[in-house]
Amino acid sequence: MIARLGRNPIALGFLALLLLIVIGSTFSVVPETRQAVIVRFGDVDRTVNRYQAGVPFGNTGAGLIARIPFVEEIHWIDKRILSIPMDRQQVLSTDQLRLQVDAFARYRIVDPVRMYISARTEERVSDQLRPILGSALRNELGKRPFAALLSPERGQMMDNIQNALNRVARQYGAEIIDVRIKRADLPDGTPLESAYQRMQTARQQEARSIRAQGLKQAQIIRAEADAEAARTYADAFGKDPDFYEFYRAMQSYETSFVDNGSGQPVGKSSIILSPQNEYLKEFSGRR
Repeated sequence: MIARLGRNPIALGFLALLLLIVIGSTFSVVPETRQAVIVRFGDVDRTVNRYQAGVPFGNTGAGLIARIPFVEEIHWIDKRILSIPMDRQQVLSTDQLRLQVDAFARYRIVDPVRMYISARTEERVSDQLRPILGSALRNELGKRPFAALLSPERGQMMDNIQNALNRVARQYGAEIIDVRIKRADLPDGTPLESAYQRMQTARQQEARSIRAQGLKQAQIIRAEADAEAARTYADAFGKDPDFYEFYRAMQSYETSFVDNGSGQPVGKSSIILSPQNEYLKEFSGRR
């Protein structure tokens, strides 16, 4: 028979092709980035290279596998983190501002069997989760004012949206890894200008309040320091009244003859007083 095949190249080629088909239908290579769901007569028989939390890539069974040709069929499911882009949504905040919000979510298929039974493909999973993401986003942002998007409260909002989306994702064998808002803008025109004006007014009021508190605190500190200085002077000068009188006279002379109380030198101004004037007694010496 082999000799006949050797004399019939067409038959030999057909046999070689059939052998290649059988080998190709028997052996497959599972890449590290995919999970394989092997189906026999329409029922899931087993999985290969299934995602395992905490197990690094390369240790979950990827590589060459064998199956029963023409009986078992392989369905490939992505093992990597996938994204759900969301169309721009209009959200009404509690302060009656209409926001244009762009967001996205990242997820991973952690149960390929459930995913295959419920959705068959990753595209269908994304299609099912996209409206849920939009609904959760509107519900969460609709509970808060626009300013909350610019505060640390934003992180808590993202966690709430992720938890709401995760409850639905589990039905499709998926796990939500992260939810993020890319942009949250006000519509162009009057609403945007009004929002900017309100934000500017609020910041100005806050600045005035902080400045007033600072001035109040400064006055309190200055008054306490002056009181403490007065007590110190009183204690010191009370021990020597003559020195206190001399010191106060020197301060008065400095104010009158040097800066005149205005912080500027007197310059060419003249003051005419009698040598016997009581005000000048410190210049005549003590007897």
